[in-house]
Amino acid sequence: MTDPVTRAAELLREHRDSIDRLDAILVYTLAERFKHTQSVGRLKADHDLPPSDPAREAQQIERLERLAREADLDPEFARKFLNFVIAEVIRHHEQYQT
Repeated sequence: MTDPVTRAAELLREHRDSIDRLDAILVYTLAERFKHTQSVGRLKADHDLPPSDPAREAQQIERLERLAREADLDPEFARKFLNFVIAEVIRHHEQYQT
């Protein structure tokens, strides 16, 4: 039989391994997302469209907050995260405009 401290260490390692895998998924998912948003930025620049689309951004924030609630994730955190991502996307889009 495994003592409680050893068992706790095993469980901790398992959780950390899962966290590491999920972090990798997040990074690769963000990279894929930014590939698409960079294409959008170039398309907008080529057609003299504004780098920001406030109506779309508001819809996406609302959508992500709803998804967060469904997933039992703090919607405020989800909103802050998406706002950070949107700000970065807009920054990239502005670079294509020059």
